Amino acid sequence: MKRTALLLVAAATVAGLVASTASTTGQSGEGASPIYGVTIPPKYRDWQLISVTHEEGDFNQLRAQLGNDIAVKAYREGQLPFPDGSIIVALHWKRVASNEDNKVFGREQAFVAGSPVNIQVMVKDSKKYAATSGWGFGDFRDGKASDQALHEKCFACHTPAKAGDYVFTHYAP
Repeated sequence: MKRTALLLVAAATVAGLVASTASTTGQSGEGASPIYGVTIPPKYRDWQLISVTHEEGDFNQLRAQLGNDIAVKAYREGQLPFPDGSIIVALHWKRVASNEDNKVFGREQAFVAGSPVNIQVMVKDSKKYAATSGWGFGDFRDGKASDQALHEKCFACHTPAKAGDYVFTHYAP
């Protein structure tokens, strides 16, 4: 009896570890992106900040890029190409005026994150994503993966950043 219970506990532990590992790598599962199978990594909001950007023009967005420990270490060490296991998450919001701050300044000059636009995820796995130079992509709106047509554009969009291993964002120490 004790042996059976011990085996059940061991099997449940292994299953839990496998499920946990799969979910933290940004790979497969519910809500996976078409083509790449990338998902939104759990607890990504606890990751370190890589950089912040302001996109003007048609986007008019504030963006923050976060990285898992592998990606942040590569950034800090200037390691290119990024090692397998690197995950970069980009959060995009509409840029809106900060009424509270602007009252103090007496003019419109301060802006904050408004409504969320999307989350984009890049996962480095040189074997799985060999056709796209080692990167898998995911774009999510309201927590759901965007359609295949959008994902078909991901790698082409990142091609101009080839010299930086297809990553646009520079580390802001």
